Formats: sequence, structure tokens, C-alpha cells
Amino acid sequence: MINRRTLTTAAFAFGVSALAFAAPAAAQTKWNLPGAYPFDNPHSENLSLFAKEVEAATSGKLVITVHPNASLFKAPEIKRAVASGQAQMGEVLMSIHENEDPIFGIDVVPFLATSFADSLKLYKASKAAVEKKLDAQGIKLLFMVPWAPQGVYAKKDINTVEDMKGLKWRSYNVGTARLGELLGMQSVTIQAAELPQALATGVVNSFMSSGGTGYDSKAWESLTHFYDVQAWIPKDATFVNKAAFAALDKPTQDAILKAAATAEERGWKMWQEKAGWYLDQLKAKGMKVQAPSPELSAGFKKAGETLTADWLKKAGADGQAIVDAYRKM
Repeated sequence: MINRRTLTTAAFAFGVSALAFAAPAAAQTKWNLPGAYPFDNPHSENLSLFAKEVEAATSGKLVITVHPNASLFKAPEIKRAVASGQAQMGEVLMSIHENEDPIFGIDVVPFLATSFADSLKLYKASKAAVEKKLDAQGIKLLFMVPWAPQGVYAKKDINTVEDMKGLKWRSYNVGTARLGELLGMQSVTIQAAELPQALATGVVNSFMSSGGTGYDSKAWESLTHFYDVQAWIPKDATFVNKAAFAALDKPTQDAILKAAATAEERGWKMWQEKAGWYLDQLKAKGMKVQAPSPELSAGFKKAGETLTADWLKKAGADGQAIVDAYRKM
């Protein structure tokens, strides 16, 4: 026969057991990390690995859900969403915010850093300044990862910059918009997630980007040529809301920072390995992938000199100090 004392003891034991199972769920923190690129883009793949590593390192205490392809916020909205706490983390192409501050556009100064090795040097020279700007907005920089060198997509032969006049040109930051203006093109601001539709509907018929963006947007379905001008190597930044980060315990913060360092190193390697692969894919799909003619290169470099002078004027002493430090490396 079960007496009241036995029942009470059993109930207590059950309660302790239930609390034991409930505790991990109650202690779990869930974060969102919006990104701007397709799930199979190296940037998104790297974010997914980063999230898994943080979850594993914290034994499930912090779970980060990655939202690729601008599915949670459009690219230009991501940084503001993180600053305001609408999302705890985010990833975005830093140069799309050059209008806020020229320092955010340092990596798209034309022909300043066109190889991965030089791009890494420029990152090291500019990182502290970028961190300071983001910190003032309530954001902590975690890591930055490059794209491949930028080339020009078009639907016709382009032998000189004069051949580009009148093209409907997709721009995604200050530099590409200004380039379109200098070369007499019709610039239309379109972010990566919207590019496939813009190409399919003829809203644009040319753009400058990496082989990766051309592959993601299936550029071969609308365009025929890719000129590997290697104008610059832009970078994506992954960052966290400062207040959300500060609210975490020290072990969780350390886990995030360790995973971020790993993600940065992995991301740079991923893009160096895949840059050539993307160009091979464009060729396999029937696109003409070629180096620019000497005349086209000269025209771009002349336009680049104008854009560089514009940027240095806007960036002032801070920008010049970064460029000087980079050139001494």
C-alpha cells in the first residue's frame, strides 16, 4: 500500500527530475543572424558553420539561426537591425554603407588592393578604424571575409570604356554608382538578392561583381561576357549587437570570439579556393570569360583615379592614414 509520505517523496523526486530537464531549455538563448546571400554561397556556408561551432562550444546554451538570402532583412537594413536590437547578429557587404562613413568603403577604392594578399593587408590596416565606427553605433565587429576580385558582366563585346556608355548598370554601393556615372551608364541600385529578377526582366544589362555573384544570379541566362578587370575585393562584415553580447556570460562570449576567429580564417581560404572555380562555372555555362583589353584596363584605371581622389577627399586624414599604413606593409 502506498501511503501519503511515499506519494509526497515520489512527487518531490518527480519535481526535481522535471526541473533538471527543464533547466537547459530555460537557460537557452536564441539569436538571429540575417545574411544577404544564397544558402550555398560561401559567405552563408561559413555563417552556418560559425553558428554550429558556437552552439557546440556552449553545449547548446546559445543557438544562432542563420537567415540567408535577405530572407529576414534586406541587405541595407541588416546593420540597422543589429544596432537597434531587432537582430542580435548580422552579416552585410560593408561598402554598401559608405554613404554613412567613407571608412566603410575602404576596400572598394579602385585598384588599391586587387589580390587576396593585398586585400588582407588593407583589412589589417583599416580594421581598427572600422571597429571604432561600428562601436559608436552599438555594434561589435566579429570578423570580415572577402569576395573574389570584381569583374564586369555584359551582353556584348567591350573593348574600351566608351563601349559601356548607355548600358543599364547595376550598382550596389557608392563606388559602383559613381563608376556608372563617370562612364555614362544608367545606374540602378540593386542588391544581390534582387539581381536575378533584375537581369531576367531587363532592368539591368550589366554589372560589376565577383564570379560568385554571377554564379548565384545565373548571369549566363541573360548576359554573355565577363571581363576579369579585378577592380577591387570587397568584404562582408559579421557583427553583433554590443548590448546583447555584453549580456552573455564570459564563457559564452569567449566561445563566440573563438568561433569568429575560426570563421574569418576559414572564410578567406574558402574564397581563395573558390574564386577560380566560379569563373570555370561561368565558362561551362557558355559565358566568355576573358581578361580586359589594354584599352579597357586603361579606361578603368583612369576612372579609378578619379574615384580614389573622391574617396580620399571624403575620408580625410583618417582615410589617408589607412592608405599610408597599408602601402607601408
